[in-house]
Amino acid sequence: MQSTYSPDWWQRIDLCYRQQQLYFAGHAVENLARQFGTPAFVYSANRVRENILRVKEALTTMAGQPRHRLFYAMKANRFAPLLTYLKQSGLCGIDACSPAEVEQALACGFRPDEISFTATSLSQADFDQLARYDGLLFNADSLHAISEWGKRKPGSEIGIRINPAAGVSRASNQLLQYAGPVTTKFGIFFEQFQEALDVAANLDLSVRRLHFHTGCGYLTDQLEQWQSVLKKCLWFIEQVPALERVNIGGGLGVPHVAQDLPLDLERWAAIIKTFFTERDLAVDVEPGDYLVKDAGLLLMGITYLEKKQDTRFLGVDCGFNLAPEPAYYQLPFQPVPLFSGTPADRSAFHVVGHINEALDVWYENLLLPDMTQQRYMALINAGAYSASMASNHCMRGQLKEFLLLQ
Repeated sequence: MQSTYSPDWWQRIDLCYRQQQLYFAGHAVENLARQFGTPAFVYSANRVRENILRVKEALTTMAGQPRHRLFYAMKANRFAPLLTYLKQSGLCGIDACSPAEVEQALACGFRPDEISFTATSLSQADFDQLARYDGLLFNADSLHAISEWGKRKPGSEIGIRINPAAGVSRASNQLLQYAGPVTTKFGIFFEQFQEALDVAANLDLSVRRLHFHTGCGYLTDQLEQWQSVLKKCLWFIEQVPALERVNIGGGLGVPHVAQDLPLDLERWAAIIKTFFTERDLAVDVEPGDYLVKDAGLLLMGITYLEKKQDTRFLGVDCGFNLAPEPAYYQLPFQPVPLFSGTPADRSAFHVVGHINEALDVWYENLLLPDMTQQRYMALINAGAYSASMASNHCMRGQLKEFLLLQ
């Protein structure tokens, strides 16, 4: 939650005010809210495609990675029409982290060899189910996983997820890091890596890929830290002579506040070129956030306006349970009015949801125009880790989702 507000920082050609009315993907957002009702998530297929092409261009042209592969992290958003659109685009595969996600991807048309699977704490039933999918790109995240996969799929190729004990995240947010000074459950550390290679060799498993995912939401300001993480990964790479590919996970972020600078993909790609292309290693990337977060809005109905003591409150008909990242990870998600008004005519409001919890506050001291005649608001950056993480807390979990193709 932030107390500063710059009304224009998030605007772009497909998300902006036209004659003071908010438009998204060519649609007047008020018309979408009236048509679909609230709360409802709307996603722009064109924006997702643009985001994918931007990453692929950086990998191909700037990082010199013609053999790169992009796997969309579907835990960010598993809406079936979106997944089907991605399959039909032919631009990416799927990063899955549970057997159910694999099944969802298969149901939307992806082949097993188009699915990169990385998960933790798998059960025997999980291994049995996953082993049925010949060609699945399985990344083992523990000695246990290597052993169980080898029992079921001897002679196959695997990836090993490593943990370099260093991570990176937006604004150094420890809640978003998968690796760092605190020992986490993810991946195999330096001390057990040789044992991991021995277990794989004893089970006739070929280690062709290394995988690591160390954090989320990093932007240009964190690229130096990300580079230091990659340096720690080089030791693992040097231990695997037959290595062909490195999966660098996801974590690419998008701006959340006016002060955030967009990720400099040219600098990002140059780092990849130095660390991997010049070592003749192909690179796989698993962005979810970067591809879909800014391609989605949460449409919210306004429920009341009221001043309590010295604070003005604006209530909406959805709470933190439908887009949990602000509450879980302290990520600022900004609500925006559907009509901009004039810059001089603004007052500060706390925008709050309808969940009976004190933390159900979308934004504090948000400067808004006269809202007395407005019926709706929109929450930007709601395309990732919102609907897919929603709960039915207070039995307020009802939501709708729509994909805008034009």
